[in-house]
Amino acid sequence: MIVYGELAPATRLIEPELSEKLGISRTPLREALKLLAAEGLVMLRPNRNAIVAPLDPTELTHLFEAEGCIESFAAHAAAERMTAADLRRLHGFQTRIEALQGAGALEEYFAINQKIHRLIVAGAKNPALAEAHDRLLGRLARARYFALGAQGRWKESVLEHREILTALEARDGATAQRLFVQHVGRTGEVVAAACASPRAAREEEG
Repeated sequence: MIVYGELAPATRLIEPELSEKLGISRTPLREALKLLAAEGLVMLRPNRNAIVAPLDPTELTHLFEAEGCIESFAAHAAAERMTAADLRRLHGFQTRIEALQGAGALEEYFAINQKIHRLIVAGAKNPALAEAHDRLLGRLARARYFALGAQGRWKESVLEHREILTALEARDGATAQRLFVQHVGRTGEVVAAACASPRAAREEEG
């Protein structure tokens, strides 16, 4: 609900309403809210309703920088270490996202997109790296989904993934690393621009 924008930033999360809507009691709901808070999606407030966390441009810049470092390093290693089975699976995911983009199925596309990023990092065969990346990807999920809604970014992202796949299949680590830096950097730029637009408009009005 939060990742896909069904609940806007700063929306109050009223526990009785959410419990009824989700069909769960308040105890597991509170545990779920704690997990969402750990991923930066929810802000817990003492003696008040939790709210959907705002998108913080500065924090997002830091997170995208970290994602770019982890994923580009992993891509370089994965070019050497991914198995043939890993590459076949990645190729299948690429075929799927191209079809989903053509069909306009954004939510399903995004779910496969997340799997692609995780598979490439897992391909580096470094469990510590994969663990750190998994936490980071969870915190960036909403922003990355948001970026795909920008004009032309969805199609652009599909093409970038195709280029990364080609580099990995060629076992070209340097190119895969460079392409990942560009891919993540471009997504970060789109999100930063979108976050800055309302602020810029308010400044002009002031």
